Order: sequence, then structure tokens, then C-alpha cells
Amino acid sequence: TEIYTLPLHDALPILAYSEAYIAMHFVKKNVNGKLKRVKEPLIGGLVFVYCSKYQIEEYVHRTPQISFVRYYYDHCTTNPDGTNPVMEVEYEKMMNFIRLSSVDDDNIMRIDPEYVHYASGDMVIVTEGKFKGVTGRVARAAGQRRVIVELEGIALIATAYIPTAFLSAKE
Repeated sequence: TEIYTLPLHDALPILAYSEAYIAMHFVKKNVNGKLKRVKEPLIGGLVFVYCSKYQIEEYVHRTPQISFVRYYYDHCTTNPDGTNPVMEVEYEKMMNFIRLSSVDDDNIMRIDPEYVHYASGDMVIVTEGKFKGVTGRVARAAGQRRVIVELEGIALIATAYIPTAFLSAKE
């Protein structure tokens, strides 16, 4: 069983058939002249689906109601036949991402790699606070020390500020 990624607008019908996750976060937006806290997708357009390759094939190719669903492809890898494979996320990496994106904090953000300045390549684990249990790499992003969680080929997600005392090197 793997975790597959699908564009959000294509995958809504699949939510009724399997375990799926849409990462959400809060942002402040001007709505009718007032600043409102609004929940929106953290990674626009993607639904993460946990199922076997057979199940996803069955859903996508043999169910007329969702025949329009498309996969999100790994454009950094090429199969022997020259095609790109469907993007898969390792279970532990997905659980780490869910742990991070489930925290109710306005400062969690998707961040462009060019704006991330890693302190070192070392992996850390957050040992205290709202983000306890999240693993990633320490970086300076948006002017603060944060832990960056990477879903390779998809996105970098940054925690809010994390004090050094709340971090421990991951073995």
C-alpha cells in the first residue's frame, strides 16, 4: 500500500472510496473589507490517497463516475519506457507531513526552495511544543528558525518558529 497524489479537483469523488488527506491551513484574507481567518489547502490542488496500486487503478480506470481523475506524476524520474511514474510518498514521510499540517498555527507555510537557507543537513526532531514529533531539517525561512518538512518533488512545508531547546538531533 502506497500513498498516491492526485490533483484536488480530479480526486473529490475518490474521497468516498479510500483513506484520503487534504492538507489545510489558515490564512488571513481580506473578505468584504474585513480581515478574516480562512482555511484553505496548504498544497493547492492535491489530495493524498492511501491505497494499493490495484485499488487506485481500479478507482481511476474502472469507475465511470471518476474516470476524469488524473495522477500527479514524478517529473524527476523516468520509467524504462520513458514515462514518468505516478508520485508516491513513503508512509512515514506522509505521517510526518500530516503531523505538521494538522497543527492549528497560522505560521505553517509552503515555502519556495530558493527562500530556504539550511543551517546544516542534519535531521532534527521537535521534542516540545505544538510541533512535538515532527522531523525535518532546521532552516532559516521567512526570517525565523523553522523546521522544514520536505515531500520530495511536491513541496517544502515550514513550521512556525521553533526554539533551539525544543530540537534534538535525529539518529
